[in-house]
Amino acid sequence: MKPFNNILVSNSSFPPSAASTSTPSTASAFLFPSFKYFPSIPTEILDSTDAGTNLSTFVQAYLLPKKLSAMSESLPEVRKAELTRKPELESAFADVVDLDHSPVILICGHGGRDMRCGVMAPVLENEFRKVLGDKGFTLAGRGDHTIDSPGHAHVGLISHVGGHKYAGNVIVYIPPGMRKKSSSSPHSLAGKGIWYGRIEPRHVQGVVEETILGGKVVADHFRGGIDRSGDILRL
Repeated sequence: MKPFNNILVSNSSFPPSAASTSTPSTASAFLFPSFKYFPSIPTEILDSTDAGTNLSTFVQAYLLPKKLSAMSESLPEVRKAELTRKPELESAFADVVDLDHSPVILICGHGGRDMRCGVMAPVLENEFRKVLGDKGFTLAGRGDHTIDSPGHAHVGLISHVGGHKYAGNVIVYIPPGMRKKSSSSPHSLAGKGIWYGRIEPRHVQGVVEETILGGKVVADHFRGGIDRSGDILRL
């Protein structure tokens, strides 16, 4: 996982959706905390004189900061413009899907430097899939290519999120339109991402029931959180 303008870019194990038009030169991606899914993003970085959509277009449209920090005030205006997001380029990605209903569970599976996450992650992935399935959720990657619908969930492995000593590291993103189970009430954690550490298979049932279904944070495992505006959450 690599930092980019305070954004973490991670590889994942999620399969492309049925709507994806991914090719060897494109990739699909989830974007948080914006809660968006992109079926096809060009992975080529073309020269600025080349026409058409490319990876730089995506970076400028969605990843660059909306506003630069005070430390950038001395930069020339042209340079500031280059480093600032350009919302008008969002129209180049007309197939973007807003995630409103389907929770996304990300598990650090990085094992190249420290095997703790690499060993724990596949076990946790299987356990989350089992528990969510028992709770009536449909799951991506089992012949179901749904991206967003009530009662559907995504569970996948991602690269490093920091803190191998906290393995298993789990991030739970609750979409803004999700409701509490068997209720019309808004989910208390809607639009937020909750980061947990030291999650073992025996804790998965509690995370699903308390956080995903009940809208409560499991304080003993809480490492932090983020809301849709990018603000950090604390207990």
